[in-house]
Amino acid sequence: LVLGIQQIYVDQEMIGKISAAGQLMQCSASLDVLFLLDGSYSIGKGSFERSKHFAGKLCDALDIHPDRVRVGMIQFSSTPHLEFPLDSYLTKQEVKDRIKRTVFRGGSTETGQALKYILHKGFPGGRNSSVPEILIIISDGKSQGSTALPAMQVKERHITVFAVGIKFPRWEELHVLASDPPERHLLFAGDAADAANGLFSTLSDPVCTATAPGCKVESHPCERRTLETVKELAGNYVCWKGSKQPNAVQASLCPFIRWKRVLIKHPSRCFRTVCPDPCDSQPCQNGGTCVPEGLDRYHCLCLLGYGGDIHCAAKLSLECSVDLLFLIDSSAGVTLEGFLRFKAFLKRFLQAMVGQDSPMSVGVAQYDDNVRIPIELGQHKDPFSLMKSVDALDFSGGRALTGRALQYIAQHGFRSTPVFADVQDDLPRVVVLLTDSKSQDSVAEATKYAKDQNLFLIGVGSNFMRAELTEVTGNPQQTIVYSDPQDLFNRIPELQRKICSVGNPEGCQAQSLDLVFAVDASSGVGLENFLHLRRFVRSSSLHFVINRDVTQIALVIYGSTAHTAFALDTHTSNSAVLQAINQVPFLGDSGSAGSALLHVYSDVMTVQKGARPGVNKVVVLLTNGHGMQDAAAPAQQLRNNGILVFVVAIGDAQRDTLLRVVGSPNYLVHISSYEDLQYYQDLIIERICEEAKSPVNLCKPNPCMNQGVCILGPGSYRCECHGWEGPHCETRVLQGDSPRSPVLPPHSYVQWSPRGLQHFSRALRHSKTP
Repeated sequence: LVLGIQQIYVDQEMIGKISAAGQLMQCSASLDVLFLLDGSYSIGKGSFERSKHFAGKLCDALDIHPDRVRVGMIQFSSTPHLEFPLDSYLTKQEVKDRIKRTVFRGGSTETGQALKYILHKGFPGGRNSSVPEILIIISDGKSQGSTALPAMQVKERHITVFAVGIKFPRWEELHVLASDPPERHLLFAGDAADAANGLFSTLSDPVCTATAPGCKVESHPCERRTLETVKELAGNYVCWKGSKQPNAVQASLCPFIRWKRVLIKHPSRCFRTVCPDPCDSQPCQNGGTCVPEGLDRYHCLCLLGYGGDIHCAAKLSLECSVDLLFLIDSSAGVTLEGFLRFKAFLKRFLQAMVGQDSPMSVGVAQYDDNVRIPIELGQHKDPFSLMKSVDALDFSGGRALTGRALQYIAQHGFRSTPVFADVQDDLPRVVVLLTDSKSQDSVAEATKYAKDQNLFLIGVGSNFMRAELTEVTGNPQQTIVYSDPQDLFNRIPELQRKICSVGNPEGCQAQSLDLVFAVDASSGVGLENFLHLRRFVRSSSLHFVINRDVTQIALVIYGSTAHTAFALDTHTSNSAVLQAINQVPFLGDSGSAGSALLHVYSDVMTVQKGARPGVNKVVVLLTNGHGMQDAAAPAQQLRNNGILVFVVAIGDAQRDTLLRVVGSPNYLVHISSYEDLQYYQDLIIERICEEAKSPVNLCKPNPCMNQGVCILGPGSYRCECHGWEGPHCETRVLQGDSPRSPVLPPHSYVQWSPRGLQHFSRALRHSKTP
């Protein structure tokens, strides 16, 4: 008895490329594909199910259609049985559903009889001989009779035969069944993705030519391993046999046989389609390691001191002038290990940020029951002596009195700042609190006192400290949390950005922008998740300077229909917008993103509702990803009119549907859970602000009301009106003997400049007629 199982062993990089290619495969040629499934008892029901899984996996790469690929199936055991002919099911889903319903029959393995059935009947339901015929035999190769002659006759009829092993195949017989060369036509169904790729790769050159751009069939070394169970002579042992003499036995030596599993390795070559992955271009700099994430995304693992951006840019620099004081928790709650971790983080931050010409002064304080300032602000003039002092910090291990420490630092931490003739003494004062233990006293009063002293507070700690750190800073945007010790060091660039945002808040700063949030308030989202979305809109609004001249924000909520919670010109301050967001209700019916985007186009991004010509316009759609089927057309209409559509989808939405809506993966953020939404806020704000800097077409969207035509001029536009008049066709032309100024032209010119934006909404509002 010899049992074998084949596996293909290749390096991890090649496995990733094979997997990526599998997602892109599609054979659209005219092709008749017949599966011949072994349903004998030697296969068993479990392996038969795996055979069906492989057949279904292969169908994903076939463009099944009456004029292109047709698929049929025969199950064989003692006798062959036609499950369905090639002309029965003519769509991919129908074929896959029918394969799933195929029932295991059982019996002996008569592979030769099945091949004779095909020789006699042909491909049931197939087309004429001009269409290539592909026979895919999935079997363990243990036929009861000879297969050599019928296999040769099948191949002589120009039928391409793939032999696919399952369970513990007899590879010698499968070699006989497969077309030449066997290394291209012999596969293992246990690894369905690899086998589907191998089969497609063999067909790609002569038959299926529609490979994705950049993908190609490559030959690469691989190893075929066969696990065999063989008989082995273990030795001779004493045994007793009968004797010719009555009532006697005879001692003798008998051979002892045992079974042994032997792993046999056969170096070989495999032919697989591989596609370029995003790491092929080596995007990571300075020794960073690229880790691919699917077909079009990757992330870089950066060396120490690097990571200024996602590509491991050179060391960062604090290109901002601040007085910076680190306040490190040295209490028993943080433990010695935690204290040393904070010291290591501080050293790495200073190594990456502080150079000889750094414009800031740095100090370090630590606290438990008491507060000490071992490194006073401006004490060290060079990075080397600063590092030496950080190394000398010792763990103390008392109680975590964070409130008392903040109060002390607010009173005494910045008094020693030296005043030089060439250095301003009124620099922003920043305190970075590093803690991992809950405070044993109240922090509320101390936090208020510190802010009254114009201190800017940033909190850094692990996830469970999020609530207390937010209480200290008063703003979740000034809180940095990490998930594990290594993740703490990944937060260095984020800390640098927050330190340098003092007095210059993150966001689009002085860049003009008309921004609309469209929020899914349907029953598919649910009330609790809707509150997550509402909080996200609220915290995002904190990043923008809201007034008539800079950023205007509108909010739309939608279920089956859309409602404007407030328009672009409704609120002119951050506080008014935040208060209005809190009042937005949950709707709870079915969701239609298409109706929401149409509403934004026709009722929100219009000059009547405060949209400003010459200002970039962005719509951020927050959705659970359902109800998107009708959204692609209105999204394209918005883009055609110069309005960016940005989709933030939470949950298990279909990526293909979402991409049709946004038009480009650059404008899609797909998040697994509502709880994780907050972690993507900086990325989303950054993308919005990048868009706010792009050139603007003054006539998109059309600033002319009442079907007026916008005509561009150099640095200006004019509205050509019909039956209306005014700069934006906002006033109806009066008929009859009613008084009308004869000097007004049918159209007016509007000179555009950033300064003129502040007057636009007010002038338009006064010019409206009832």
